[in-house]
Amino acid sequence: MKIIASYILRRAARMVLVALLPVLAIIWTTQVLGRVNLVTDSGQSIGSFMVLASCIVPMVLPLVLPFATVIGVSQTLTTMNTDSELTVIEASGARRTVIFKPIILLALALSVLSFTVDNVVEPKVRVTFRQLIASAYADLLSSVIEEKTFRQIETGLYIQISRRLAGRTLEGLFISDTRNPAFQLIYYARQGAVDEKGTALIMRDGEVQRKTASGDVSIVRFDSYTFDLSNFSQTRGQATLQATDRDLPFLWNPDPSDQKVQKDPGEFRAELHRRLTEWSFPLLYALIGLVIAGDARSQREARVHPMVTALGFAFALRWGSFYLSNEAETNPVFIPFMYALPIMTLLATTLLLIRGQRLRVADRLMDGLRDRTQSISERAASRIGKGQS
Repeated sequence: MKIIASYILRRAARMVLVALLPVLAIIWTTQVLGRVNLVTDSGQSIGSFMVLASCIVPMVLPLVLPFATVIGVSQTLTTMNTDSELTVIEASGARRTVIFKPIILLALALSVLSFTVDNVVEPKVRVTFRQLIASAYADLLSSVIEEKTFRQIETGLYIQISRRLAGRTLEGLFISDTRNPAFQLIYYARQGAVDEKGTALIMRDGEVQRKTASGDVSIVRFDSYTFDLSNFSQTRGQATLQATDRDLPFLWNPDPSDQKVQKDPGEFRAELHRRLTEWSFPLLYALIGLVIAGDARSQREARVHPMVTALGFAFALRWGSFYLSNEAETNPVFIPFMYALPIMTLLATTLLLIRGQRLRVADRLMDGLRDRTQSISERAASRIGKGQS
């Protein structure tokens, strides 16, 4: 690789990292903070929390990487144009491929990385992530219901006990259930016990207070009452795998006996074709950046910042892919369009690069807006002049 190409490659790679790392850090922080309650409420160790936090990065990397690519490429080329480096390269008689080659090589490497993460790393990480969340609820009564401590089992459901005795016997039970907005239930019981399967809490010698939304209160005493815990100790202790959690071989040939596949086969179909198309986005976004900012321009030329234009096209491409993927879940007709969108983008940008043409859509819009504003100002000044005369 020539010195100039190596220089452009290193500079673009650094700029991609500069754009990627802060965004990943922000998303990672927000996701981690949103799961602090999971650790505190379920009694998980700090080690489990760190594993959970580390699983977040591969899950968001394929989404952020293409935008970091277009920002890094467009900003690198814009800075080189501002420093007159692109002008010097063109004036030296070097081919345009000297600029294009390192950018395309970097984009290809990032696309391979995106494919590997999206199809190999992320499915395994998602399974681990769901298993960690499920294990937080697997042993509900031993890790969540602690003595003299209110614990939130889920939104609107709290349990507290006074003492834990031998033989799975509990003393001084209090349960608040506000999950149904129509009424509120509060249970008191002197004693209770958990059945051998851990699916039911049997309360004895207590009462249940029912308060409706209108304020009416009814109290019923009971000698024995069974509170169902199966939804929390069993169902939530098992990880339910979605289409995004499956690896590529499973999506290619789904198990017909899988309940999720039987319930929503379109979700797995759309996920398969999304995996086979969106990995190319770093390459496509880099080509968009090359078309918009890959040529030398005079600093006197008024234009929209290339990064703004490149991001506009990048967001439009991402939105189009997202829309087609959602529609493909219910209608297979949209599947060919999922492939047509990146292929057409690749052909269009490649053709523009070969012909050496610029993509001036945003510049033309700004020129039209400037001409329109100037015309309005001239008419206003003319009317003011006539009025004064």
